[in-house]
Amino acid sequence: MKVASVLIPLPVHEAFDYEVGEGMDLARGDQVAVPLGPRLMRGVVAEVRETTGSNRRLKAVESRLDDPALPPGTVDFVEWAARWTLSPPGEMAATALKGLRAPRPKPERRLRRVGDRTPGRPTAGRTAVLEAIGERAMPGAELARAAGVSSAVVKGLVDEGVLEAFEVEAVAAFDRPDPDHRPAVLNADQGAAAEALATATAAGGFKPFLLDGVTGSGKTEAYLEAVARTLKADPEAQVLILLPEIALTQALIERITRRFGAAPAEWHSGVTPPRRRMVWEAVVAGRCNIVVGARSALFLPFPNLRLIVVDEEHDGSFKQEDGLVYHGRDLAVARARIEGATVVLASATPSLETLWNAHHGRYGWLKLATRHGASVLPEISLLDLRQSPPDPQTWLSQPLREAIAETLMAGEQTLLFLNRRGYAPVVLCRACGHRMTSPDTDSWLVEHRYTGRLVCHLTGFSMVRPKVCPSCGAEDSLVSVGPGVERVEEEVRQLFPEARTAVFSSDTIPDPRAMRAMIQRMTDGEIDILVATQAAAKGHNFPGLTLVGVVDADLGLRGGDLRAAERTFQLLTQATGRAGRADKPGRAILQTWTPEHPVLMALAAGDRDAFVEAEMAEREAASLPPHGRLAALILSSEDASAVERVASELAASIPNAERLEVYGPADAPLGLIRGRRRKRLLVRADRDVDLQGFLRSWLSRLKIPGSVRLTVDVDPYSFL
Repeated sequence: MKVASVLIPLPVHEAFDYEVGEGMDLARGDQVAVPLGPRLMRGVVAEVRETTGSNRRLKAVESRLDDPALPPGTVDFVEWAARWTLSPPGEMAATALKGLRAPRPKPERRLRRVGDRTPGRPTAGRTAVLEAIGERAMPGAELARAAGVSSAVVKGLVDEGVLEAFEVEAVAAFDRPDPDHRPAVLNADQGAAAEALATATAAGGFKPFLLDGVTGSGKTEAYLEAVARTLKADPEAQVLILLPEIALTQALIERITRRFGAAPAEWHSGVTPPRRRMVWEAVVAGRCNIVVGARSALFLPFPNLRLIVVDEEHDGSFKQEDGLVYHGRDLAVARARIEGATVVLASATPSLETLWNAHHGRYGWLKLATRHGASVLPEISLLDLRQSPPDPQTWLSQPLREAIAETLMAGEQTLLFLNRRGYAPVVLCRACGHRMTSPDTDSWLVEHRYTGRLVCHLTGFSMVRPKVCPSCGAEDSLVSVGPGVERVEEEVRQLFPEARTAVFSSDTIPDPRAMRAMIQRMTDGEIDILVATQAAAKGHNFPGLTLVGVVDADLGLRGGDLRAAERTFQLLTQATGRAGRADKPGRAILQTWTPEHPVLMALAAGDRDAFVEAEMAEREAASLPPHGRLAALILSSEDASAVERVASELAASIPNAERLEVYGPADAPLGLIRGRRRKRLLVRADRDVDLQGFLRSWLSRLKIPGSVRLTVDVDPYSFL
């Protein structure tokens, strides 16, 4: 008999076997309905095999569904990703089916002319409507705009029977991009990079590249030209461009639309469910050539994926830490290998893992060493706060204030960068020292002066700022400690009341529309001083911006995070790189209490190689990534004793292994989140050790009780 192994979208660690009935023809990737307990469930066929029999009775596949099958490469990728991350393959399959679970778009209501009927009382407006519609069918609002009349005129023609309404099912298809629509003028480095990428794509097979270019060097133009050449060689080719944040998608979509004369598909959490379904169906049918999306777009069912671009590949936002835990950059490389496609990792500040692969010849290395056009990199200086400290309860030193004044006098723009949201990061009681924290969480509450609330940025909890200390009851004793962007903006408004000042953070920019409006105001020169978090430090081009002031350059260097130095170098390079991107030269001033820190000295000298060499040497000495590998096991439960017990049992059951160490268990730095106590174990292994195999062997020795949640994080980025 035939047996089908079916991936069911549930957190189970294996496929379920079902008998395939006579006459039912199934193949890998088909979607089926199968019984699971009392319910019928959707599943994806992972394998169909002939067997002589079974010692247990198998339930039968109920039916093959009419929905499109997942392409073989997508199923291969889902299974590989589950093995790599030690995640249930059913949950990975659920991610691949996510778009299909959304409702279909509602049919579109359109109008068309009824034969040669004419209105009983012709008017100029009615005549304009009939001329605009001609023999076509159009939505009513679009017809009114085209004719330059009100909707009442169109409705009158419908009521009279001259026009009739009908419904059209939304078609899951996107306009074909035209590779020759508006080619960019590339410099020699950009042209060479685009040619190398297009040649690799045309040749077929897996080819990974690092596109390494300084800020403003035109990496986007280079990879879009590679996209154009790929589509010219194969009009059916599909391209996926991944971005780390939704905020960056709109600008790229507009550039792609200008370049190719057609908008790409968009895939991220901000896209409505019906639209996501349209994208999913268009992708699997091959009627969508270019997708711009967040990391989850990797799971779309591409039948002909030829090129993947991971823009800002160094960005930590590509790491998903809730639900399924995976790194989008690493899975993008894996998907390209499985599909036999080209993958481009683009960045001005590549991750050390990517640089290691490029140094060792595993990735092609394409370099853009200069800025595109007439612009040059900004001059970066370190401002020693020990020599020029700010006044008490202020955050901008006198030299930075003077630089802002000079920039205002010149009619140019300033960006003040502080990667800390809200007004103040800590609120404490002067009487007893109590720090305001989120209930059931060890996270401090951040004051937001705009809303008058204290907010936990980890859990989303918020409360009105109390008038008395909840610990000792003292009145008016709570004080704000430290600056956030709102507090810096308050200082700027006091110092420069005539300047047009705004705050750019995820709190003040609630949606993509507000983001576009803020970027447009800055681009049009309607803002003089922009106080911003990292939301403004990536990918934006502000022609009038010539001064970047970093309020606290030491902020990211505090603490014991493995990647603290790397992240700080990347973030400050990106932030300072916003200055001088047009014809006016730019400069950046970094306020610091430790100007001798190697990261800051390398930034000021513009010497990335020196920083990378020193950081690589430290990592190699400790056998840490990229010279070694890490995995974290995080246990959490509302029952602290259960966490303690399971952590001890895990520690007692560690398998013997060479060139591998396990540290812990220890309390997580954030030991309490949403009422759940947390403990961590950290595994370090040499690069050539089968880390996933070790973890599987270890975890198979112990049954985790239902009251305790275990999260496995391969290659962790957060150590909280």
